[in-house]
Amino acid sequence: MSGTTQTLQHHTATLPGGLRVHTVEQGDPGGPAVVLVHGWPDSWFSWSRVLADLDPRLRAVAYSQRGFGESDHPAGGYALDRFADDLLGLCDALGLERAHLVGHSFGSFVVRRVAEEHPDRVDRMVLIGSADRMGDVLVEEVRAAIADLPEQVPDDFAREFAASTVHREVAPDFFDALVAESRKAPGSVYRGSWEGLVRVDDRDRLRAVTAPTLLLWGDSDALFDRGQQDRLLAALPDARLRVYEDTGHCPNWERPEDVAADLNAFLLPA
Repeated sequence: MSGTTQTLQHHTATLPGGLRVHTVEQGDPGGPAVVLVHGWPDSWFSWSRVLADLDPRLRAVAYSQRGFGESDHPAGGYALDRFADDLLGLCDALGLERAHLVGHSFGSFVVRRVAEEHPDRVDRMVLIGSADRMGDVLVEEVRAAIADLPEQVPDDFAREFAASTVHREVAPDFFDALVAESRKAPGSVYRGSWEGLVRVDDRDRLRAVTAPTLLLWGDSDALFDRGQQDRLLAALPDARLRVYEDTGHCPNWERPEDVAADLNAFLLPA
């Protein structure tokens, strides 16, 4: 734990093409930069409990991706490559030539695409609740569940989906806020971003990643299994796996202090 209370600064960054994204920033403006990329269908808020314990020497930036949270909700542009372009555009807007990149679930695939296509822009990479590829059963189950979602996503749907991803109980007020954040995305964004994700198979590109990589995975993850971790680990040139026991798909929600400690140790090596 950092032992220091840090103040989150909220901003709006304008990316190429005029897209406005909601960002939060903390830490040393001159320190090593780390950009945190949330999962589906979350927002920057999914990192709030991790941010509280990140080392203040880091310049930590979390943001809501296009279509999510308080960021713009354009009608289209939800292919994974567009999300990766947004991440690069945000780094450019923040003056970051290189940065550490941390992604959870869907966000891990966004981070990977940047590391594959622009290895010169990534110092170190952390993938939380990731996989070598999306499983076919999961793809079809979620596709069917969101096929008829209205633009205003029902509270019970958002609540049930979020609950299905966790194994350890999280604080009720934090969980309620996560649900509220996820409902800011319209149903059409749920569908567009899901299809953009599941169409991607980047296994043949992972060898292009040069950044040292840390994989964080909960052994009770209901979405991605151990085999997917082992295959991803084998595919990356320089990676190691940290397994959290008795933890689900969202270690950043369920074990935020542990995740922050692992990030601090990996991104600020002695």
